[in-house]
Order: sequence, then C-alpha cells, then structure tokens
Amino acid sequence: MTTPYKNLKSSKKEQIASMFNNIARRYDFLNHFLSFGIDKYWRKKAIKYLTRISDNSIILDIATGTADFAIQAAKLNPKKIIGIDISEEMLLIGRKKIKKKFLNQKIILQKGDSEKLEFPNNMFDGVIVAFGVRNFENLKNGINEIYRVLKPNSTFAVLEFSKPSIFPIKQFYNFYFNIILPLIGKVFSKDNSAYRYLPESVNNFPDNNNFINELKVAGFSNCSLQRLTFGIVTIYTGVKKNSLIK
Repeated sequence: MTTPYKNLKSSKKEQIASMFNNIARRYDFLNHFLSFGIDKYWRKKAIKYLTRISDNSIILDIATGTADFAIQAAKLNPKKIIGIDISEEMLLIGRKKIKKKFLNQKIILQKGDSEKLEFPNNMFDGVIVAFGVRNFENLKNGINEIYRVLKPNSTFAVLEFSKPSIFPIKQFYNFYFNIILPLIGKVFSKDNSAYRYLPESVNNFPDNNNFINELKVAGFSNCSLQRLTFGIVTIYTGVKKNSLIK
C-alpha cells in the first residue's frame, strides 16, 4: 500500500489526513502552478459528464479538498452540493472560498470518510471525485459506498491522474512527475513527503480499463473513460443500475 510517510505506522487514511493538513495553505497554488493551470480545464470538462442534474438534485463531492470541484459543480445549478474530506484544514480553506463566491446556501462542506459515508442509501443524484480515489485506503470499499448512496440511473464521475503511453509525452511526463514536481512541491509546501507520494500513488493506481473493471465489479453500468491532455488525466464515469438497495 502506497503511503505518504513510510516511517510511520499509522494507517494510510491517517497519513493522508495529516499530509493534506500540512500542505493545505499551499495546495491551491501548487495545483494550478504545477499543472500550468490546466487543472481548471480538467474539472470543467469532467463536470459535464454528470447527467440528469436538475434544480432539485443533490450532488456529493468526495475528497472535496478546498472545494474546487464542488464550486465547478455549482454551475449545474443543483439544489445542494455536499463536499466531504478527511482533512479539516483543507475544508477550512474551502469554506472561505465558498463564502467569497456567495455559495454558502448551495455548498456544504463537512468532515467525512469516503469509505464510511454517513448518508442514507439512494440519496444523491450525482457523485463526483477529483484526484481523490487513489487516496482511498480501500478502493473497493470506497466505490461500494459510492454505489450505495447514489440514486438509481445516476452518474458517478471521477477525474484522476493516469499514465500516458505515447512517445515523447510518456518520457517528459515521467521526468516532470517523478523529478521536477517533487522538488518544487518540497520547496513550496515544506512537506518532503507529500509530492513524492503524488507520483508514487499515481504509478500504483489501477488506471484506465483496470479502474473501469473496479466500477463494473461494484455494479456500475455504462462505464466509460475519456483521456485528456495526452493521457495525463482520465475522466471515468459509471451509472448505477436500478438497485434493490432501499
């Protein structure tokens, strides 16, 4: 299991929470800086894959962090968006951004565990995750929980890093992601492990068809993937079948 702090015996979940608490103040800056601002385009593109969203819909944003994806989802004009994260420091920053954009009545952020969602079955009209599923301690548990809380015929949309395979993008990506990015992240975030963990977690994540298979095993249908920016990131979607869960 890939963890940020290999010298610690605490669980991956505890280490992820600690890591994001440590880098929260520089997270947004580094996100935009290290991706050359393309991360904003990725989120905008991914949110369009949510279907059947109306002004009565409720969306769940898992691993919401500083709420960038939730704020993007607000443009779909749902009734409510609930964002959860295990890092309280990230949530504090997210709440400030939401208040600044006058979205307090639309977006609610709360501390929560993606693998133990404290919501009833069939509650949400859409579930979204941006750059968060590879941080799940138990991927199957997380996906099963998402399936449980999603309404039948509703969409689960994931935006996640993947590994490009086209020359010379693959070679440049590996050099930047494994050498340059950790150095810059270390300087600005003051956390030596956080931006070493990022490429390690991406390398060990079951991307592309492997992740599609995880969705299918959980019960999702109409599963698809869309690679963006030469395969650096991928949008995954799955639709919950009519379910006996009540």
